[in-house]
Amino acid sequence: MMHPAAARHRPLLHAYGIGLVICTFLLLFAGGMVTSTNSGLSVPDWPTTFGRNMFLFPPSMMKGGIFYEHGHRLFASLVGLLTVGNCIAMWVYEKRRWLGWTATLALVLVIVQGVLGGLTVKFKLPMPVSAAHACTAELFFALTVLMAFATSQAWLAASAAQSAPFAKKRGLPEQILAVVFVSAVFLQILVGAVMRHSYAGLAIPTFPLAYGQVIPPFWNFGIAVHFLHTRVGASLLVVLATLLIASVFASRRMPGKVKALAGFLALAIVLQCLLGMVTIWTGKAPVPTTFHLSMGALVFATGWLLCLSTYRLQLPDAKSQAPMEPGLRALSDMRGTVVTRALS
Repeated sequence: MMHPAAARHRPLLHAYGIGLVICTFLLLFAGGMVTSTNSGLSVPDWPTTFGRNMFLFPPSMMKGGIFYEHGHRLFASLVGLLTVGNCIAMWVYEKRRWLGWTATLALVLVIVQGVLGGLTVKFKLPMPVSAAHACTAELFFALTVLMAFATSQAWLAASAAQSAPFAKKRGLPEQILAVVFVSAVFLQILVGAVMRHSYAGLAIPTFPLAYGQVIPPFWNFGIAVHFLHTRVGASLLVVLATLLIASVFASRRMPGKVKALAGFLALAIVLQCLLGMVTIWTGKAPVPTTFHLSMGALVFATGWLLCLSTYRLQLPDAKSQAPMEPGLRALSDMRGTVVTRALS
């Protein structure tokens, strides 16, 4: 049985995890504003800020691009500190060792993320490093979502239910579609990062037509990556999202909370597409461009959470609820009681 202190701290772990998710999302938004306002080299040195200790830089000097770049560094430091605290708490209070290792991996990623951020300044915003910086941030975000979900009551209740007289099915259509969708979203984010840091965001300055045609009449690297992201990738994600959402709503094994999450994903996809259009129509104005980037992260996180939910939060089917022999029922009830007490 879990130590009472660990049980008392579980709600705090979950609340802490949600806080880390929110802070990470805000950090992604702040990072988006840095690139959207072309402020990446407003502070030309790292880890210092104009030769001063980063944390002692006067707030009165944080103006213009310095505000976005230096503010991003400070907020990243806060997220790094929260990640250290999360890692310690997981190892001290969480019985499930895999969560401790997940928190450790998150800590490693946030350190790598900081180093990549520094290298982007040191080497004057090289595209490969900047794109890696953006994608690592998304992977870290995914880990924070996983940890917050794994410490939730919904996850723990599902763990207790696994001892019930039914087995959770794997390989369901919605599960397969969810994995494919999340993978496709990450690849779309990668292509978007390459486009963004190759300064190809307006390589095709019109939408929906490209230079007056459906297919661009001429090509270069910028046009190719822009077309791949805004036309091919976006269209593919809309199709995959539609199939996934329809599959979740049609499934009898998916509870209402999973279907609600699928509904939220549908709304996020629509908003993301609209923001992408507005980004092009406004010539990459900083605010819609940054909201487009942030909504992409939200779509990724929602798809990832939906993927996890399709595996964890299944309802038993009719066959699994068939009557059991008295002896087997007693054994099952005893197993369920033990697991429930261990989780409480």
